[in-house]
Order: sequence, then C-alpha cells, then structure tokens
Amino acid sequence: MSLITTKNLSKKQLDAIMNKAQEMEPYAQKKQAGTMMKGRILATLFYEPSTRTRLSFETAMLRMGGSVISVADADSSSLAKGETIADTARVVSRYADIIAIRHPKEGSAREAADYADVPIINAGDGAGDHPTQGLLDVYTIQKEKGTMEGLNIVLSGDLTHSRTAGSLAYLLAHYGVNLTFLAPESMRMKEEVTTFLREKGVSYTETDDTDTALRNADVLYATRVQRERFSNQKEYDRLKDRFVFNKALIEKHNASMLILHPLPRVYELSTDLDEVPGAAYFRQVSNGVSIRMALISLLLSSSL
Repeated sequence: MSLITTKNLSKKQLDAIMNKAQEMEPYAQKKQAGTMMKGRILATLFYEPSTRTRLSFETAMLRMGGSVISVADADSSSLAKGETIADTARVVSRYADIIAIRHPKEGSAREAADYADVPIINAGDGAGDHPTQGLLDVYTIQKEKGTMEGLNIVLSGDLTHSRTAGSLAYLLAHYGVNLTFLAPESMRMKEEVTTFLREKGVSYTETDDTDTALRNADVLYATRVQRERFSNQKEYDRLKDRFVFNKALIEKHNASMLILHPLPRVYELSTDLDEVPGAAYFRQVSNGVSIRMALISLLLSSSL
C-alpha cells in the first residue's frame, strides 16, 4: 500500500495512524532509541523546496534506526536529463524499502506509486495533496484540544492552491466538526473538496469576512498565499496579505484559540502571536516526526 491522498483513508485507518504516532512519541522526542527500522532504507525524492517535510521524514527514519538516501534538488537528479517519474520510481525501488516523494506536478505521487515496487508516500504533489501534513494537523488538534468533536475550525488563506488545507479537510470529514473556509472568491476551497464534504454530509461555511469566520472559532488553520502557484505577480501582490492574523485580533475573538500553520509563514501570522498560548505551529512541527514514523512503520509492516 502507498499513501497518496487523505481522501480515501477510512476512520479505522486514521485511528490506527493516530495510535501508532502516539506509540512513537518517545522515539520522536529522543526519550528512547529505536531499532525497529534497522536495515531498512527510506528514499526522500524532493523536487520542490522543503525544510520541515524532508527533514522530518529523514529524522523519523533515523530515529527508528533506519537509513536514508535522498535527492534534494531536481537539477541534481536524472529528471533534469528527461527521465520520467515512472522510471525514477522503478529505479529507486531497487535501492530503498520505502519512498517519500515531493514533486510540483499534481498526480506525480500517484504515477510513482503505479510503477514502484515499494510503498510511496506523497510528500506533496503541486497543488494536489499533502497527506502527511493533514495527518499531523489532525494529530496536533487532538493533542491540543483533547477531542475533535464539536470544534469550530477555520481554514484560511489561499485554499485553492493549498494542498495542506485540502488534505486536512478530507480528514476532518470523519469528525463532528463545523468548518469555515475563510478566503476571497478567487482563492476558495477547491470544488473537489467541497463536493466531497457535501457527499459526506459535513456542514461548512464559506466567507471572506475575518470577523465572521473567527467569531466562534476554536481552531484557526492559517495558510500562506503561495507565490510559486501564481503566474501573475500583480495578482499575488494584491492577495498576499489579504488575511493577516495578529495577537489583538485573536484575543478579540477567543484568547484560547488554537492556531495552526503548515509553515513557512510569510505575512499571514504576526510574530506577536508566538507568545499566545494557543499558538501551536512549532509544536505542530514536532508532531510531524511522530506521524511520519507511524506511517513508515505501518506501511512497511503492511498494517495500514
């Protein structure tokens, strides 16, 4: 099995991942040394820039006693010579036991999985999916809030191009949450996601008014306007600071609001938010190691 999208994960699978991540926390937090992946190799193929995702995947494997081989730049790989993703997957399958891949082309992880002989984990395919981020986001909310049920969750920013927001929304359909999508008309949540939510009977609201969105919010999931997804610089400049959150705004609505962000932040989160108790985006980063340890373990043991 490979992990390409959160859309098809069942609640049973989701619970298994959350439980395994909790089991892995002592290893992720360096309280115990892991040897369960001794002799196993993870290949990280990153053809788009990444800090947190690539390093947390590699940290996860190393903390479990495994090894890592990596490509951190498309120009240093055979893709620069014209090799296809399919052939790359065939080749790297001979070297590694599991592969994490990030690529700017939507659908690239699915293509790799179709040709690889080992499990593929989608680490981000363009504006498509980012399943491991969505999973660590759910894990963070559960840890911080104690429960998911009944929470009012706001997803804000460039929701059209945000693969993290889409992956998270698919997962939130498994819980009794109330969703609000805060975005301008040109950056609304993808129709594929909203159709899925309607089919699952999940209630959601769309608005471009910040005060309306935050009025009863328990959780704010902010995303940046992604310069790399825009072909028009003027359009990016017009929208880049459309939704900006600071300490005064959060305290106006709910001083204990949980604030998440997939990072990197640019304009959308003021640094004065870092001192707010609910600002969990750096704790969120740590949870990524536990989640990715869980996924590597479950996929390599065929337990997912």
